[in-house]
Amino acid sequence: MPVSDADPASSPAPRATAPERILEAAARRVRTHGGADTSMQDVAAEAGVSKALIHYHFKSREALLARLVGWLAEGVVGRERAALVDAPPAAAVDRLWGWLSDELARGDIRVLAELAGTPAAEVRRASADGAQARLAAAAETVERLFALLGLRPRVPSAMLAAVTTAFVDGLAVDAAIDGAANPRVAFDVFWLALLGLAE
Repeated sequence: MPVSDADPASSPAPRATAPERILEAAARRVRTHGGADTSMQDVAAEAGVSKALIHYHFKSREALLARLVGWLAEGVVGRERAALVDAPPAAAVDRLWGWLSDELARGDIRVLAELAGTPAAEVRRASADGAQARLAAAAETVERLFALLGLRPRVPSAMLAAVTTAFVDGLAVDAAIDGAANPRVAFDVFWLALLGLAE
């Protein structure tokens, strides 16, 4: 059969670009060894590419980490925004938990929290931008969840978003320290408390 007649659903997923493969490798390396101990050579070995290719795409370790922060934040925000799309009210909290559970397993939020402490100005700027994007997404999540449940918060959604983001970051760090902890219990208690702020 000619390629043009192939069923798009049966076509393989597009292969990641070289920069995407490098970012994926950098994220894996930071998850397992931490940001301070991640060098360009480490990322090259993890990605199976030359260090020269990383320099070609990212110019420096700081530029790589800054782009990694932006890339991870974009992913976290996109997945959070998708979590409540078409969610029926009865399943909204469980959908939100599904998103968070997946994020805790993925480890991207913990990487973002760790890289936020990087002293390089370029990485700090990217971290600040990523944090703002996450706060905006959290505000949308709070507003959407309250609306799905027929509630209105008594405090500004921006304030609830800041508290929610701090809670999520804490769970992400805790998951890395104590994988045996039960974050679902903490999640349920947290959202019960937040929903108690409804009018």
